[in-house]
Amino acid sequence: MKRLQSRRKAWQDAQRRLDKSTVRWSQQQSELTGLYQRLTRFEQDNSANPESVAAEFRLDAGFGSYENVALLIEMGYEVYTKPHNHRVVTYLRQQVDDQTAWVRVGANAELIAWTLMQLKGCPYPLDVALERVYTGKTRKHSVLFHFGSDPVILNPPAWFEHYNGRQTIEAEIKESRQAFCLHHIKVRSELAIYLQECCVIFAANFIRWASHWLADQALPAENALSVPMLGVKRQVQVAAHASAQVIRNSEGRLLNLSEHSVFAGKGLRLPSGDHSSPGRPKFWFLMPFFVKSHLIAQQLR
Repeated sequence: MKRLQSRRKAWQDAQRRLDKSTVRWSQQQSELTGLYQRLTRFEQDNSANPESVAAEFRLDAGFGSYENVALLIEMGYEVYTKPHNHRVVTYLRQQVDDQTAWVRVGANAELIAWTLMQLKGCPYPLDVALERVYTGKTRKHSVLFHFGSDPVILNPPAWFEHYNGRQTIEAEIKESRQAFCLHHIKVRSELAIYLQECCVIFAANFIRWASHWLADQALPAENALSVPMLGVKRQVQVAAHASAQVIRNSEGRLLNLSEHSVFAGKGLRLPSGDHSSPGRPKFWFLMPFFVKSHLIAQQLR
């Protein structure tokens, strides 16, 4: 009787394992079919487009799954990202000890890197770096992934700086929710709401470009307004709402901020575009968007 019960239990355990294996086999068959279809599609794309566009992807950890990384690699792109699974951090921390030589890559950050590391779950070898950042008395770890022709292993500080440069690009996401957020939508139609959202996204991206442009073009002065030092939020919510007087002469234009503002005594001077059109700001020649818009407006009149 005991032998019968033992065999019955063994049979039930084997049946459960078989069911799991059958489900897993079905999933892998479906995945294999999809990969064959993708391979066929890529081969057709390559034959029709011999000069494909070279692109670089810098992704945060939310998009750093092995599936996404493999897809971008197979499409021929340069890939910079962080792993979606935090267990990679645990694994790499086990590969180092107190004798490991870390490379300083930032004021409070260090890096140690491996080239062409084969990680479980990823079909392609990757350049991998373990990063540790000191925040006060605490120390945080994260991992960087790279695949491509860039020799990132030879220059870890450049790798660290280049990847984190994506934060400037992604800053517009936060700015569209804070500095440029739509507190009150003043329109009702779907198209008008969509247009407002597009304008917000455009402004969040444009403000950074415009700040660099002003810093490069403005004439230096002792009481000049330091636009880059203000930060995006202060530029939009404070400086843009401050009263000012615009003075135009043969040397260009002067934006003289009101004595009643927090920027009292500060000014922003822009040189004229050329000698044939005194007082005309130089940005008419450097900003093709506005030049084209001006020409279109003249044609419509």
